[in-house]
Amino acid sequence: MERVLGNDSAFSTLRGLMRRKGPAERCELCSAGLFGEHEHLIEPGTRKLMCTCEACSILFSNKGTKYKRVPRRVLYLPDFQLSDDKWESLRVPIAMAFFFHSTPDGRVLAMYPSPAGPTESLLSLEAWSEIEEDNPVLKGMAADVEALMVNRIGHARGVAPAEYFILPIDKCYELVGLIRGNWRGLSGGTEMWEKIAEFFRGVKERARGPEGSLCLS
Repeated sequence: MERVLGNDSAFSTLRGLMRRKGPAERCELCSAGLFGEHEHLIEPGTRKLMCTCEACSILFSNKGTKYKRVPRRVLYLPDFQLSDDKWESLRVPIAMAFFFHSTPDGRVLAMYPSPAGPTESLLSLEAWSEIEEDNPVLKGMAADVEALMVNRIGHARGVAPAEYFILPIDKCYELVGLIRGNWRGLSGGTEMWEKIAEFFRGVKERARGPEGSLCLS
């Protein structure tokens, strides 16, 4: 037997549908609706990310403003050179980290994800300089907004090769949030590791060109 909704219920249902079809987020500067993938700005001094519309991302990232526009390019680096010894010299306690040039700090920072959020690791600038010399592509990273993402989890376990990417800084923090939000127990839990694998499959797919070849630069 069908149940007929009264006017109040009908309007309530329509309002609910409209809300679900509306913007998931809003620009943090002008409150315009944001649908799907959108722009981000970052304030280098605080490392705060802001969701913005395209107009605001252009307007507020002009020279002289305190924000920088986060780019969208994703590079997969299958020929990246990093030996186990050089990785150890970076003194990162886990097999995953991202590295970026921080303008306020005047140096390269190493951050690794943890259940508590992003954690900064002590970084030997000499070791980084050697890695940069072996991999000139790193010299083209935009300060504050792009990072080298290193995933050596599979390599450390002997089940997969290490993976290296240049990613927008917001993607790096997205991974941090994924780990923080899904960590269970002492080892993280099966679901979290599956989500990490899915994340890296996604960024590798995004790095592919229109004909299926990997974009290296």
